[in-house]
Amino acid sequence: MPHDFMPGLAGVPAATSSISDVDGQRGILEYRGIRVETLCAESSYLETAYLLLFGRLPSATEFQQWNRDVTHHRRIKFRIVDLLKCLPEQGHPMDALQAAVAALGMFYPGRNVKDVENNYWSAVRLVAKLPTIVAAWARLRRGDDPISPRDDLGFSENFFYMLTESVAPPLWADIFDDCLILHAEHTMNASTFTGLVTASTLADPYTVVASSIGALKGPLHGGANEEVVIMLREIGMVEKARSYVSRAMENKKKLMGFGHRVYKVKDPRATVLQQLCRRLFAESGSSPLYEVALEVEAAAGESLNSKGIYPNVDFYSGIIYDKMGMDIDLFTPLFAMSRVSGWLAHWLEQLRENKLFRPDQIYSGEHNRPYVPIDQR
Repeated sequence: MPHDFMPGLAGVPAATSSISDVDGQRGILEYRGIRVETLCAESSYLETAYLLLFGRLPSATEFQQWNRDVTHHRRIKFRIVDLLKCLPEQGHPMDALQAAVAALGMFYPGRNVKDVENNYWSAVRLVAKLPTIVAAWARLRRGDDPISPRDDLGFSENFFYMLTESVAPPLWADIFDDCLILHAEHTMNASTFTGLVTASTLADPYTVVASSIGALKGPLHGGANEEVVIMLREIGMVEKARSYVSRAMENKKKLMGFGHRVYKVKDPRATVLQQLCRRLFAESGSSPLYEVALEVEAAAGESLNSKGIYPNVDFYSGIIYDKMGMDIDLFTPLFAMSRVSGWLAHWLEQLRENKLFRPDQIYSGEHNRPYVPIDQR
């Protein structure tokens, strides 16, 4: 195999970016130079989204305007709701979200990506409307009407309201907002790269985001948070965790929520999420899944830590969402409605000095094969 071929493009730079940075050896993640732990402690998701999109923290006046714009654009067209009603209720929410986001581009002019103001409003709409779509689908598939957003509620509070028609406890909204911050951006991952390739064709931003959603759905990317909870439920009891891990090691079965292409220490997002678990359970009671997860991490660490394999962002996030009563197949859409700010930040960055992505390949097939007529095959 030629030496210049790297499967999965591992370690091959595909772009330069000032949006986020990961130090995989020290377990550091920064958004625009600010540690993600600091943003969770001091910022909000909407402020962090502004930071990612526009390169700096907003002034008080700028944030007020940004917040007003996002709040004003939370509602979705009734035809988008009609589209969702036409989809099979047993379908995966990520498929519904991808279809609805692609359809958004038919309702809003976004094709002229050289128009700075138009791009701003496209970003506003996508950040604002993805939570509404996720909540609407969650209700429609059960035969319930979607709930209109409330302008008097903050970003995370409003999502809970649209999902349940009740206002979540303040701690829940605060923890959920931190979860959104932690999932908002993570350098050149599969879904971001997918979006960049689409963006490089000068496709509209709704198409860019829809393509990123498609990549995020896979179990080796965003879909892993669902698989973690499925695994923990399968284990069921703390007493069974070590035997499960041992069997997985013997059978060379992947432990969902462990390992990362970049991090060789524990994912800093997993560390923060574990702290959020403790805060949530201190108020709302513990979760048996969390106790199982702690034992799985301890047992797996004995074999995997020496190999640089630790829990990643997926390992603890689903436990939080499960405790909040969210359906397991909503976990990845929650990831998407957070990551949209990162995708859009890379989209805007790509447009500044755009060059169409057109990588080469190494051909490994035959040459000069004869064509055999069908009656001779």
